[in-house]
Amino acid sequence: MSNNDQDIQRYRLNLPRHVCIIMDGNGRWAEQRGKLRIAGHRAGVETVRTIVEASGEYGIEVLTLFAFSSENWRRPAQEVGMLMELFVTALTREVRKLHRNNVRLRVIGDIGAFDTKLQQSIHEAEALTRDNTGLTLVIAANYGGRWDVTQAVRALAQEVAAGTLNPADITEERIQARLCVRELPEPDLFIRTGGEQRISNFLLWQLSYTELYFTDVLWPDFDKQAFDVALQSFAQRQRRFGRTGNQVEQLTRA
Repeated sequence: MSNNDQDIQRYRLNLPRHVCIIMDGNGRWAEQRGKLRIAGHRAGVETVRTIVEASGEYGIEVLTLFAFSSENWRRPAQEVGMLMELFVTALTREVRKLHRNNVRLRVIGDIGAFDTKLQQSIHEAEALTRDNTGLTLVIAANYGGRWDVTQAVRALAQEVAAGTLNPADITEERIQARLCVRELPEPDLFIRTGGEQRISNFLLWQLSYTELYFTDVLWPDFDKQAFDVALQSFAQRQRRFGRTGNQVEQLTRA
């Protein structure tokens, strides 16, 4: 067992339940190698496979990956088109392997903006893996945190308009119950690759108490070792949720 693996074993009791990742740097990775940007996205799919497998090995319950934001439509049309094709190909190629490994797939976001073929692939993949009990893999596609909160508030407004909900009864819990990942634990660890240090409209509501981890490693180079370093960073942090450090230590000893 390598020293890195020993560290992971030592920190195993403090692994996150839910990890979310902005997979940044695909285009720059390709450009650095004199390739088209889509080559970086294809390489990034291989990294997704590696991190999904590692998450399953470590017993992480939920892995959420930001695949395509609602702002990504602003990219050149050719790149967007290639990304859509790659999404369909990856779903078709990977879903049965996910199913064999007991992974449950969920796709969150406004998928109605995608073409019929991609929507059908998403529905079929979710249906195939719905009853699996291992890792839950969440793919955020045409997703934005502001959109997520807006659609939740709109649903509550419709209930108020229908007379089934009193405005005074709108609580954080009611909003939470209408968000895309309402039945899943909130993220414990947020990772962004590629050197940028922002959350870019990703899971805005859910990241309130999430530990943030930024790395310069471009997503296609984010291998299992790099993932282990992020997990070790998380394991060494004290999560207070508004309490003092002493209070947390007392709760831990109790």
